[in-house]
Amino acid sequence: MALAIIIMAAGKGTRMKSDLPKVLHSANGRPLIEYVIDTALSLEPSQTVLIIGHLAELVRNATSRYPVTAVVQEPQLGTGHAVMQAENALHDFNGDILILSGDAPLVKSDTLEKLITMHHAEHAVATVLTADINDPTGYGRVIRNNGTEQVLKIIEHKDASEEERKVREINSGVYVFDARMLFKALGQITTDNAQKEYYLTDVFGICFRNGEKVCAFKTDNPTEILGINTPEQLQEVERELRSREELIT
Repeated sequence: MALAIIIMAAGKGTRMKSDLPKVLHSANGRPLIEYVIDTALSLEPSQTVLIIGHLAELVRNATSRYPVTAVVQEPQLGTGHAVMQAENALHDFNGDILILSGDAPLVKSDTLEKLITMHHAEHAVATVLTADINDPTGYGRVIRNNGTEQVLKIIEHKDASEEERKVREINSGVYVFDARMLFKALGQITTDNAQKEYYLTDVFGICFRNGEKVCAFKTDNPTEILGINTPEQLQEVERELRSREELIT
């Protein structure tokens, strides 16, 4: 099955206390986005699309040596809107689309390979990478059909019931989708929410309503899915990257 990858790299990163695009902040002497692109390219996709936005030319120039297609999201109207920008670049593509976050550099290629393998084995239209964490407060919860790989619901913390909030399995923001289903569903989502944005997670709601199969693959290493929103989280990721390099050397 052909694979294309979309990397989300349009955000400003307001809480980083810097005007630099979040994906260009350095960890261990390299911009975050380089780690994510290296991982993406190790999977040998037929196409890699980079969604850029805030200070787009800076990000475009910083990634110009890589075989990626940069697409500008302007204005920035949410995660669903970001993926919509890739549709023209992928209009002839038929296969699976892996979506990665440019500010989450710790996801390993072998984890992504297992995610894609499960997606195929389960004949799912969408598969989400998850992890169990000790304190899931604030994270979207993944509600499974008991004892199976199948997902019944992905629900934001603020919308979850007391019972659902006890679930420790969270949505990492890394997904595999059937390409045709994805873009068809994106055409059906709306901005009818508090933020007036297009949410990529609304695609799952369409899958559930249509009775289509959604699965979850859980990594046993929650550190992998760490994203970066603050300078403190950047330091945490940097420590993890250093320890990985020490293991190699």
